[in-house]
Amino acid sequence: MKILRLLLPAGLLVAVFIAKAANDGQAVALNAKRVVEALEVLGNPLSNEEKARLAEGHGGTMEGVLDSKCLAVVTINPESRVKAVAGEAKPVLVEAGWSVFLIKVINEAGVTAPLRVTSEQAIPLAGSPKAKLEDRWLDLAIFRGRPLSPTLTGASVDYRIIQLYSRDAGRRAAVLTFDVGQGTQDLGFRSDLLVNFECRPTREVQLKLLDENGKPTTAALEIRDKQGRVYPSQAKRLAPDFHFHPQIYRAHGETVKLPEGRYKIRVTRGPEYLEGWRAFTMGKEARDLKIDLNRWVDPSASGWWSGDHHIHAAGCAHYNKPTEGVHAPDMMRHILGEDLKVGANLTWGPCFDYQKQFFTGKEDKVSQHPYLLRYDIEVSGFGSHQSGHLCLLQLKDQMYPGGDSKDHWPTLGLNTLKWAKKQGAVVGPAHSGWGLACQSSELPNYEIPPFDGIGANEYIVDVTHQVEVPEGNLVPAVDFLSTVDTPMVWELNIWYHTLNVGYRTRISGETDFPCIYGERVGLGRSYVKVDGELTYNKWCEGIRAGRNYVGDGRSHLMDFSVGGVEVGVNGSELQLAKPGKVTARIDFAAWLDKEVNPIVRGRSQQEKPYWHIERARVGDSRMVPVELLVNGYPVARKEVAADGETREVGFEVQIDRSSWVAMRVLGSSHTNPVWVIVDDKPVRASRRSAKWCLASVDQCWSQKERFIAKAELNDARAAYAHAKKEYETRLTESEVE
Repeated sequence: MKILRLLLPAGLLVAVFIAKAANDGQAVALNAKRVVEALEVLGNPLSNEEKARLAEGHGGTMEGVLDSKCLAVVTINPESRVKAVAGEAKPVLVEAGWSVFLIKVINEAGVTAPLRVTSEQAIPLAGSPKAKLEDRWLDLAIFRGRPLSPTLTGASVDYRIIQLYSRDAGRRAAVLTFDVGQGTQDLGFRSDLLVNFECRPTREVQLKLLDENGKPTTAALEIRDKQGRVYPSQAKRLAPDFHFHPQIYRAHGETVKLPEGRYKIRVTRGPEYLEGWRAFTMGKEARDLKIDLNRWVDPSASGWWSGDHHIHAAGCAHYNKPTEGVHAPDMMRHILGEDLKVGANLTWGPCFDYQKQFFTGKEDKVSQHPYLLRYDIEVSGFGSHQSGHLCLLQLKDQMYPGGDSKDHWPTLGLNTLKWAKKQGAVVGPAHSGWGLACQSSELPNYEIPPFDGIGANEYIVDVTHQVEVPEGNLVPAVDFLSTVDTPMVWELNIWYHTLNVGYRTRISGETDFPCIYGERVGLGRSYVKVDGELTYNKWCEGIRAGRNYVGDGRSHLMDFSVGGVEVGVNGSELQLAKPGKVTARIDFAAWLDKEVNPIVRGRSQQEKPYWHIERARVGDSRMVPVELLVNGYPVARKEVAADGETREVGFEVQIDRSSWVAMRVLGSSHTNPVWVIVDDKPVRASRRSAKWCLASVDQCWSQKERFIAKAELNDARAAYAHAKKEYETRLTESEVE
């Protein structure tokens, strides 16, 4: 016997036993590894004891651990006949819930067809018509999602996952019939397996969820039993609960149903609240569970309102029908449960024709002030998306003229931006870093990216253009760059360079839920200062003005000002008659756990989470560096405790020429700039940045020309030529290398 060790993504070693005689041992091992990963995805992880046994790697460990979870053992003989016998797992189900088991497949024929299972007791369609309705108490399915293949692999031993739902409590029996295609059932009903199930009754837990002021609220709840299994089961979840989440979102007074047992519940409500775990026991009767949430910071109390401008209600990780997705009430529940004040629900390619019905051009009726939801558009999967996806916020009309779907849109991003800006939209490229990869971790750096992705690629051209707004005057074609959901150096590098040559694009924070990040909405955020009552349009206009900071919500750079000029007010511009010193200040608050997070610390900048305050930790302390930037370079730094306290942080800095000034906690948060204009001269901070921009236009054209429709090629050539001319002019105007 020998042991093959495989590394799981979570860092666990899976020790796999392989018989010496088997010539497909590596395939068997990989399949087993995938099954273990799939159990984790479904909220039914191996217990710590089982993980320890696998890590020890003694002979037969893999089969011993996995076989103990098998409801059935299915053998496919060389003639492809299927027979089934009972496995080692106890046939215990949960009333009104899903349970997960393994099926061991001994595949003597090397079949690569799907394993199928039916039952006369199943509801509604899998059962036989001759079964009485009252006898149909079961639902069942073979899990075919990733990381598993939808079919058998052909290996000699394969493990599959079966999901079972019980309508009832008590003792129930079912006949499960297995096959791998018509005619493969074994003679004498040997492919049938009679199983006598014990269906554990469940009781309601009424939740009493109170915020820091003792008021009813909505929160994220992750409930696990002592084996680490998630409740309610992630298997076959329906909205508003998502199958790719261990957590559910519940409001004060709502309930969950649980069988008897001991549980731990993890309670969160976005990054402004402290995470809490508590244990409780579920007995034979219904019970209440009171939970008080603990907030460590509340930027909204100072007028800074959180928002995520890039959320999807369909596509990517979403749901059973990714071309349809879910409705506004489902997404609103998630926004409430993450204490995210503004959510931009963007309709895009895979779901366009279904989700377009929800666009109204105003805040959705499910909004519960100050929690606001609105539908807008991401140009993704159609039109100009190959030159870089675009977030179009505050639209009045969601449909580009000439059609009623997504198939007629421009292939040049600039033409889309002209249309959106003409109706007053706030616009910018999505997930900016894609296509802008660089090896250097320096900011700024001078590598020319490939421009071969769907991020802020055509931005290098579009930022040089002025377009019409409803009033008829000309304004910049791009309002913001999206940040926080791609590697920070890739995002920030192009922004720093275009700021250095005088363009005034702002930044905004996004999650791209559930495509880049499926964990929860609001992992990337913008905090916008709003005067008076919060509205979606005011929040978007704050992005346009740059009256915001971005980040992961674990550090906050509030009320940034330079020389008394507040960011986002009066153009964020401070006028100096001559060089001199200015004072920059913020109100700063941050939270770092006392213990180092080794998973985040051990990852490169090109691995998720791309922005996380752990990346900013100084050594093993709870200190993080707050840096003052002038033209992209840190000129001053202070280490400040990330203990939840709000402190004023200030710097005095000499400004010798027109410059942009900002603050950051690199890897966690970043302000927008204040422009300090000396002697009425424009910002031309770097000849090297101008050269970088010029070379980048050529590189972008080399990648994007082939995606431009023939009818728009002249527009595209003119747009790129304009950009080159602008950068050449700014190069000649720059005096500093």
